[in-house]
Amino acid sequence: MFKILIAEDDRELRQLFQHVLTKNGYTIKGVSDGKEALDALDNDYYDLIISDIMMPVMDGYELVRTLRESGNLVPVMMITAKDAFDDMRLGFLSGTDDFMVKPVNINEMVLRVGALLRRAQMINERRQTIGSTVMECDSLMVTTPKESMILPQKEFMLLYKMASFPGKIFTRQQLMDDIWGYESESDTHTVDVHIGRLRERFRDNPDFKIVTIRGVGYKVVKA
Repeated sequence: MFKILIAEDDRELRQLFQHVLTKNGYTIKGVSDGKEALDALDNDYYDLIISDIMMPVMDGYELVRTLRESGNLVPVMMITAKDAFDDMRLGFLSGTDDFMVKPVNINEMVLRVGALLRRAQMINERRQTIGSTVMECDSLMVTTPKESMILPQKEFMLLYKMASFPGKIFTRQQLMDDIWGYESESDTHTVDVHIGRLRERFRDNPDFKIVTIRGVGYKVVKA
C-alpha cells in the first residue's frame, strides 16, 4: 500500500485530502509545514508528498529544495493558490514533479497521484516491457526477439516515456519539456526529427507503433 505525506497548513483542506486519498486506498499522514514534513520523513518512508507552497516555518519551495539537495527523489506534487506561471516555474526548478492550483479538483488530484506513483515505480525499476520488446534505462538498450540495439539518449528517453503509457497522447511541447527540459532552446521540430528516427528503427517491430495525432502530438500503441 502506498504511503503519502501531505504538508498543508489549512487544517480543513488537509483533512479533505486525507479523507479522499484514504478512500482511494492510500495510507496518509498529514503535517502543517515543511519542517514537520522533514521530521516525518526522518522517521518513516513515503512514496509521495503533496505539499502546499505557502506554509509557516518552511514553505514548499524550501522543502523540495532541501529534499533534492540531500538526494531524496520522492515524487512531490505542489499545490498553491497562486495561478501564476512564475510560481509553477519556481516549483519545477526546485525539483517538483507536478503542480496543481487551488481550488483543487479532488478527482483530478486522485488521477495525478496515481500517475505520479506509476511514474516513480517505472523510474525505480528502470526497465519497461511492451510485448516482447524490453527497454533498459541503465544501458539505453532496446531488445527485441530479433536484435538488441543501444539508442542515443534522447531517442531512448522519448520512446521509453511514450511506451510507459501506451495509448496516452503526448503533445510535442510535453515531450520537449520532459526530455529536453524547460530551459532548452530547441523548438518542438526536434521532437518530430527524433520520432522519425524511432519510426525508422522500429518500422518492423511487432509490439508497438508510434502514431501521429495531427496537430497535437504522438502516442505509442500496442500492435
